[in-house]
Amino acid sequence: MNPILDAVFGTAAAAQCLMFIEAYGSGYSRRIATTFAVPQTGIYRQLRRLEAEGVLVSQSVGRARLFEFNTRNPTVRRLREFLSAEIDALPDEEIRRYFRQRQRPRRTGKGA
Repeated sequence: MNPILDAVFGTAAAAQCLMFIEAYGSGYSRRIATTFAVPQTGIYRQLRRLEAEGVLVSQSVGRARLFEFNTRNPTVRRLREFLSAEIDALPDEEIRRYFRQRQRPRRTGKGA
């Protein structure tokens, strides 16, 4: 990913969390950590920090915690525009690798 984004957001984990949630709309710490091949504890810590600052909100879904952007925060709209532009500026290989993964299982009976 972009080292400038890491500097802007303070850590690579924070940048990864925000970019992932912008690309997919929401995310779990484990899924984000798996996508970027990083430890889950660092990702979860950043998600909780961003939630405490009002950038993200979360809800429990089963035993997991699902994070998404806090749409009530007026700054988040501009942040999302920035993140979207940064994702669009990434090389095609990075976009395919991190931001275009299948999120739902295939329909039952559909071939592999």
